[in-house]
Amino acid sequence: MTRTMFTGAYTAIVTPFTRAGKVDEPRLRDLVEFQIANGISGLVPVGTTGESPTLDHHEHNHVIELVVEFAAKRCKVIAGTGSNSTDEAIAMTRHAKEVGADASLQVAPYYNKPTQAGLYAHFRAIAEASELPMILYNIPGRCGVDIANDTMARLRRDLPSLVVGLKEATGNVDRVSQMRQLVDKEFSILSGDDSLTLPMMAVGAVGVISVASNIVPGEVSRMVAAALRGDFVTAGQIHATLFPLFKDLFIETNPIPIKAALAMAGKIEETYRLPLVPMAENNKAQLRKTLTALGLVK
Repeated sequence: MTRTMFTGAYTAIVTPFTRAGKVDEPRLRDLVEFQIANGISGLVPVGTTGESPTLDHHEHNHVIELVVEFAAKRCKVIAGTGSNSTDEAIAMTRHAKEVGADASLQVAPYYNKPTQAGLYAHFRAIAEASELPMILYNIPGRCGVDIANDTMARLRRDLPSLVVGLKEATGNVDRVSQMRQLVDKEFSILSGDDSLTLPMMAVGAVGVISVASNIVPGEVSRMVAAALRGDFVTAGQIHATLFPLFKDLFIETNPIPIKAALAMAGKIEETYRLPLVPMAENNKAQLRKTLTALGLVK
C-alpha cells in the first residue's frame, strides 16, 4: 500500500451525556479506552456523530481537549472543527491544534451553500490560518452543497502539506475512483459510510471514519486492516457479518441509533439533546435484534 498520513479505521465517537444532559466525562474516558484497547487507528470527536450541532462552543472545544488527553498519543485524533462560518472554523481549528489534535475534519459549509470558488476560499483560509492538517468532509445530504472533485484536487495541489485527506460520504463509490485519478497516492481517501467501506477500499480508499466502530471497534479495525493488506476474502466475511448492523445504525438519523446501541450495551446513558429524540420503539426493537444476533447485547 502507498504511504499516507491517515489510513485505517477511525471512530466518529459519540458525545455521551449524563441524565441531566451534561457531557459525561467519565463515560467519554471509558469509550476512548474501549476504542484504543480494540485497536482503533484514531478518534474523531465532535463530528456529526458527536452531536456537534447541539454543543456550545465551550463544550465543543472541551470535548476535543478531553479526547486528546484521554487518547494520550496512543491513537490519532482528528478534531471536528468545521463550520459554515469561516472565522468560527478557524478559531476552533486553531484551538484543536493548540491542545494537540493531529488533524481537523472540515465539513462543507452548510445552509449558506457557497459556490465552488467559495468552498475553495473557505478551506484554504482555515488551512493557512491554523496550519493543522485537514481532512475535507463531503456530505451533501446534510450540507446542501457538494465539494467538487476538481475543487478538492486543487486544494490538494495548492496546499499539499495541509489538505491531506477526504472523508467521502456521498454514497457514490465512483467518486473514489474519480478522485484517485486527480490526486497523488499519498492523499488519504476515507469512506464516510460503513456499508460502503469495503467497495470504496477496493477502488482506492484507505480506511473509514466509522459510526459502527463505536460499538464494534475491533471488528471494523480488522475488516479495514484485511482490506489494506489485500485480503478481501477476510474483509468481505467481516463486512457480511456486520452489514445488518451497518444498515440498522441508520434506520433513524445518526447518531440516534448508535447512542441507543451503546446504551443497550451499558456503555452510556441514552440521552440526547433536542431536536434529537429517542428511537421509535419498533426501530429500537429491530436494532436490539441485530445487536443480540451479533452477541453485543443479551
